[in-house]
Amino acid sequence: MSQPEGRGQARTLILDAAEWLFAEHGISSVSNRQIGAAAGQGNTSAVGYHFGSKDELIRALIRRFDAEAEVLRAAMVSQLGDSAELREWVRCLVLPYSDTLAVRRPPTWYARLNAQIMADPVLRKVQLEEAVSASLQRVIRGLEASTAELPGPVFRERALMAGHIIIQTCADFERGLADAAPARGKTWRKVGSGLVDALVGLWSAPVSG
Repeated sequence: MSQPEGRGQARTLILDAAEWLFAEHGISSVSNRQIGAAAGQGNTSAVGYHFGSKDELIRALIRRFDAEAEVLRAAMVSQLGDSAELREWVRCLVLPYSDTLAVRRPPTWYARLNAQIMADPVLRKVQLEEAVSASLQRVIRGLEASTAELPGPVFRERALMAGHIIIQTCADFERGLADAAPARGKTWRKVGSGLVDALVGLWSAPVSG
């Protein structure tokens, strides 16, 4: 195995171990040393060597997941025209997230990790900095166009609500999968479908005076 291949494999093992430990025990409760040990790295400073700080390790986890979701989102967006309806744009927002979790080998941990990231003021900023893909920006513009009757502040408020709903719902379902068998017939695809229905209702709701 060449040195670049060995380094790439070590990074992957560290990312996998970090995602698992953060999801199960909480970001603040897990040390770089614990992550390195769980990843099978003999060097106690392996995490620092490959990623620097814990924040940069989390940024790498965000980028890895977002890159997978971006493939699905870009394909969905490419099939839509500028006149697509609200439900189609909501599907492009939701399904790449839930479907990326669905295609990963179970058990998954990223949804629970992401819920922690978005609850932390520093890490939330990192997450938002990474949410700049062309297809995601196109989805946001599509949502704005299909809800043009909403005042700007209301749209932004509902977009914030939508983000919380997606992240927390997926985290709760993922936690249920980890703790016990899912309810009969419950799948990531059904979770995504339910989220789409709920968020179409959210964005379509009347605005109080």
